[in-house]
Amino acid sequence: MRDDTILNHDKLYPFGAVVPPLYQTSTFGFESWEALDGAFDDRTGTPIYSRQINPTVRLAEQKLAALAGAESARLFGSGMAAISASILHVVGHGDHIITIKNVYGPTSTFLASYLPEKAGTSISFVDGADLSEVEEALQPRTRLIYLESPSSAVFGIQDIRAISEMAHERDIRVIVDNTWATPVYQKTLELGADLEVHSASKYLCGHSDVVAGAVIGNKQDIDSIAVREGELLGAKMAPFEAWLMLRSLRTLTARLDRHQRNARTVVDYLDSHEAVAEVRWAGLASHPQGDLARRQMSGFTGLLGFVLKTKDVTSVRRFFDSLQLFRRAVSWGGHDSLVYAPAISYLKEQPPERFSELGISVGDIRISVGLEDPEDLVQDLKQAFEAMS
Repeated sequence: MRDDTILNHDKLYPFGAVVPPLYQTSTFGFESWEALDGAFDDRTGTPIYSRQINPTVRLAEQKLAALAGAESARLFGSGMAAISASILHVVGHGDHIITIKNVYGPTSTFLASYLPEKAGTSISFVDGADLSEVEEALQPRTRLIYLESPSSAVFGIQDIRAISEMAHERDIRVIVDNTWATPVYQKTLELGADLEVHSASKYLCGHSDVVAGAVIGNKQDIDSIAVREGELLGAKMAPFEAWLMLRSLRTLTARLDRHQRNARTVVDYLDSHEAVAEVRWAGLASHPQGDLARRQMSGFTGLLGFVLKTKDVTSVRRFFDSLQLFRRAVSWGGHDSLVYAPAISYLKEQPPERFSELGISVGDIRISVGLEDPEDLVQDLKQAFEAMS
């Protein structure tokens, strides 16, 4: 089945319901010793306790796996829970990890600080655009290459297929954060990745009312994550959040199409504005990796960045605070348009020397283009530019 059918077609549920039931239960009963004993022998297939399996959560996992062209998926209570579980599944004490410089801030902290302190791992940060730079970073104990394409803040793109082929020749695993593009616009597993991770709070849920994460891959990996990192760390997804996610998945392709069309209108305006030095959006014809983006992705979503020409903090703050339709908030991917200045958190999350290495300045602005009328969003940006000047 194609994506729209996968996301919208369901069997009829009890009483002919066309929407799946919500199994809001913590535990499940069994008729006998033998039945319960058998369930413990099938811990990835039979619900015993909702920390491990819940039918509502399982249905959302099956939908997501089918969308990504994968055998299985595991949902978590947040994107970082999914990211940390997938990384812990791959690496052990003393292993080496390669990732990109512009990886999501908390992921960077987990890889660069938490894991070295707790597990003696080491980390190499690379630009990611050049395969030879990734190869030069390889070490005898390299076990994982962690990608995020497009990347946070600067929206750089990595060649997932080429990096995966190079990694697998050396028995190295590849994980890709595919939150930006979603499995609708980018099939990372088909490109060679071993695991795909998501902050499902973004487009997959899409209404700014759920915090969730997902890991997608083959059944062996996902079953192992389920009974180890999933059970032992306990960062499960709740049934109600999974039910809301099922609601959201039905409109995912329609929402993404509108996000993309709205973003293109906003990008066209920003790209021609005299106060803007650069627009960062993978769908822009002038994107330095545009050919690769079009080769890997079938579409482009509504998260983008642009750089103001001014580096005067007062002017940047005046622009930021003058926006009226764009809500000042973290996160993105919901129906509502949001604006954020990466400098606010990056200066707190990263050492000063790394901040400049990331290619981010105080003039960087990130916007998540929502589902409002795009002309209204353009007018909001226009009046904010006027207030800045």
